[in-house]
Amino acid sequence: MKTMGIGLLLLGSIILFACQSKQADLVLYNGKVVTEDSSQTIAQAIAIQGDRILAVGANGPIKEMARSDAKMIDVHGALVIPGLIEGHAHFLSYGEALLNLDLSKVHTWQDIVDSVAHRAQEAAPGEWIVGRGWHQEKWDRMPSPLVEGYPVHDKLSAVSPENPVILSHASGHAVFVNQKAMELADITDQTPDPAGGHIVRDARGHATGVLLENAADLAWKAFYKTHKIDNDSLRLKAALRTMRECLKNGITSFHDAGSTFEDVDFFKRLADEGKLTVRLYVMLLEPNARLKQKMDQYKIIGYGNNFLTVRAIKRYMDGALGSRGAWLLQPYSDMPTTSGMNVIPVDSLYATAELAIEHGFQLCTHAIGDRANREVLNVYERVFAEHPDKKDLRWRIEHAQLVHPADLPRFAQLKVIASMQGIHCTSDGPWVPARIGEKRAKEEGYLWQSLWLTGAVVTMGTDAPVESIDPMANFYALVTRRMKNGQYFYPEQCLTPDQALQAYTKNNAYAAFEEKLKGTLEPGKLADITVLDRDILTVPPDKIPSTKVLYTIVGGKILYSAK
Repeated sequence: MKTMGIGLLLLGSIILFACQSKQADLVLYNGKVVTEDSSQTIAQAIAIQGDRILAVGANGPIKEMARSDAKMIDVHGALVIPGLIEGHAHFLSYGEALLNLDLSKVHTWQDIVDSVAHRAQEAAPGEWIVGRGWHQEKWDRMPSPLVEGYPVHDKLSAVSPENPVILSHASGHAVFVNQKAMELADITDQTPDPAGGHIVRDARGHATGVLLENAADLAWKAFYKTHKIDNDSLRLKAALRTMRECLKNGITSFHDAGSTFEDVDFFKRLADEGKLTVRLYVMLLEPNARLKQKMDQYKIIGYGNNFLTVRAIKRYMDGALGSRGAWLLQPYSDMPTTSGMNVIPVDSLYATAELAIEHGFQLCTHAIGDRANREVLNVYERVFAEHPDKKDLRWRIEHAQLVHPADLPRFAQLKVIASMQGIHCTSDGPWVPARIGEKRAKEEGYLWQSLWLTGAVVTMGTDAPVESIDPMANFYALVTRRMKNGQYFYPEQCLTPDQALQAYTKNNAYAAFEEKLKGTLEPGKLADITVLDRDILTVPPDKIPSTKVLYTIVGGKILYSAK
């Protein structure tokens, strides 16, 4: 055998699942097949039968396994890897964001006002205008006046007097609303801040239109109360749009970071109708009382021929760094009057953890700030100690963006998975040092390599629609930490290309208890495969963002082809 790249190139032999006979339905050959197996094997070809991988190996033996009517694809040296797994994103929210105003690329507040004005001209009176993606720290210039770093609603309200407007921050942890929306939500100067939320007000006490964390629920309740919509129709449009984007980007599985029981019912119907083209791993986002009542009947593993699994619970311990909602051990450097927000009581998270461990559910908790990460680790450690008989729990912290050095080894010690997003680092990087100071940014921020070296399992996703679902942009961020301004955000924390691919495939499969089904290209596993036009493991990093997906194969079926 001959060494090549990160593993072994199989020349005269094959790794075989079934008997060596002509029974492959689909064969990919003349490729660099990176299996990600325990030996880091690299092969030339892969044979598929039905929805499973039949064999991997050299071109000749694999091609001989093909049935007379098999589909044979010469990939002409392309990179063949395990199907990419989106490790943390929001399945329906991403699709909905694509259907509404996209504010992720605006450069100024005036751009947002103009976008809403254009939509208002087309909308019927009273129709809600919905958008997502704005981030004040990414604008070219700031408007005046500003209150707590945000603009005020006056211009927005002027261009949309008859239409309520709700615009979600890129992080999803704040919204901007106009006067009409505040009227429908009964937000007045006397409205108190809800627990875990903040209504931004000017010096006179007037609401500016910015609602942080749980305060956003005031507007969303008004939206759902007054916005007449066919929920199943919206869900279907959103799901189809998300799946189309996933397949175009080589994504075969998707960890959905928070859905309701009703959403799961919808996913089951899609699976029954054969309309799920991307495999879903779903985290339930429901109050403790509803979980206790219904969680057992919603525990689903491998439904619809392994297209739907529900065995996790989602919780939020804090907000986002961009909206200063991340819960910190020390105040924000650029706003010393706040240390962020604890959006649910720690006791409530403990109660959820008790439900999860008693009913055999994984717990996945959003924690961005260093205080939030510490508190979540404390809860996990307490519950684990109280239930020493429970093993292989694989509980997760979603994001783990700021981790105090004292807490860094606790992930591996407690076997807590760090479910992270590379693109957050390079997207947020230009303004993070101002938010929390250079020292904290360097010692605590986006510590992928440090966590990896402790032995923690690190997984990767994009948090779409917070960021683009594009895995190549995310992969580039992971291996370079190069920001759009050309500077690098503490590059000693980069992952190697091999680590980045592992985080996106086998580690994500492990984080969903699915490592026996997917995450590597091995005989017997699901034939979920991504084919790329260049080798992202060896090309110069600047070539990674423009890498194209040639084929996306899910369960042995070619569901996307660039041709």
